[in-house]
Amino acid sequence: MATPGSTPPSGPSHQPSGASHYQLLQLPMSASEQDLRRAFRSLSKLYHPDTTSLPVAEAEQAFQRLQQAYAVLSDPEARRRYDAQLRLAALAAAAAARSRAAALMPPAAPPPAAPDSVRRALSGGEWLALLLLGMALVFSLVLGVGLAWARGAALVQWPSWWPSA
Repeated sequence: MATPGSTPPSGPSHQPSGASHYQLLQLPMSASEQDLRRAFRSLSKLYHPDTTSLPVAEAEQAFQRLQQAYAVLSDPEARRRYDAQLRLAALAAAAAARSRAAALMPPAAPPPAAPDSVRRALSGGEWLALLLLGMALVFSLVLGVGLAWARGAALVQWPSWWPSA
């Protein structure tokens, strides 16, 4: 930081008009309340119209921007809203940059078309799997009927609602 009375090389009066409050106070977004107060006091001494070597009109303008930045960032609710606006602006800028980059890139080749479904013959392994599945089904039926017959259960039992012939 510059000392009071010296001409600042780059400060609030030399910041672009779109500078954030954090840039004006030369602080990161994670700055604590104490850091914020310390930076404001230091910069207000540097840019106050009575203590700076800058032209009066420029010093007043810079000092007013500092006061506005400090007023927003010192109020927790206002700071939360301001941080949300900054994040939203950063997301919008990133999206705009991505769309500009996409516009500059040559168009991508279309994805290859899906092949038409083609019927093919079953392989030997698929035939073996079907054979084993069929054998398991037949074995289960034979086993179930055989056990029912061995126990003496009726193989066919008519439902009670069926009319007798």
